[in-house]
Amino acid sequence: MSKMDAVEPTHLSLNSKFKFRCHKGIKCFTRCCSDINILLTPYDVIRLKNRLGLSSDEFLLRYTVMDIDKQTSHPYASLKMNDDPEKKCPFVTPEGCTVYTDRPANCRYYPIGQGTLKKADKDGKPFDEEFYFFVKEPHCYGYHEKKEWTIASWREDQGVDLYDKMNRDWKALQLRRNLLGQAELDPKKQTQFYMASYNMDAFRKFIFESRFLDVFDIDKETVEKIKNDEVELMLFGVRYIKYVMMLDQTLQVKEEVLKSREKK
Repeated sequence: MSKMDAVEPTHLSLNSKFKFRCHKGIKCFTRCCSDINILLTPYDVIRLKNRLGLSSDEFLLRYTVMDIDKQTSHPYASLKMNDDPEKKCPFVTPEGCTVYTDRPANCRYYPIGQGTLKKADKDGKPFDEEFYFFVKEPHCYGYHEKKEWTIASWREDQGVDLYDKMNRDWKALQLRRNLLGQAELDPKKQTQFYMASYNMDAFRKFIFESRFLDVFDIDKETVEKIKNDEVELMLFGVRYIKYVMMLDQTLQVKEEVLKSREKK
């Protein structure tokens, strides 16, 4: 049975109740940490690479695989499983997760899944409605435990609010479908999308060691933030991706640069 076969399609709310508990004494302990596709978000990568004391390049090379979403043409990174028969997560041991406090958002949600519905309000304005569902795998005994939760209390206990806040704008970009007739991202833009999403070291060099700040009008406060704070740099990366994809005028080219271009 695949992971998708284990999904219960019911749309749940934050108040929906369920019983679940995962602990070392349960006989399926860490079974859910093998042979699974874990999409990594930019904030996941920051937390994990810093936990391991690695540069962005080192972490991405050692622990991830990059692929292109066929529906969106957007690049994304997934956690690379071990090359063993069980395809275990590289961070799991018989004692449990070795990076537990910095584990990815997908791991924090389990056994809950999160989805998004595209809807329109009474005025026809589109908006995203989030919903939840259970992921029930045949090997999982967690649902036989007596500990009761609501979706809201589970989210709070697992610390997903911060991850959702950090990932929200990037996730909206990643899930955005190409419109009918819209061209896919070309390889150059895919490279920029990937860099601004995941490789904060390379993105910082791109901003501060190229002509980027000579071309774009970025206020001093923002420059200082993105120079010294990886999370601020990550959030700025979303602005850059929107500009590259021509979705929004999130960056402003300096007036003197525009005038110089007009003269050519």
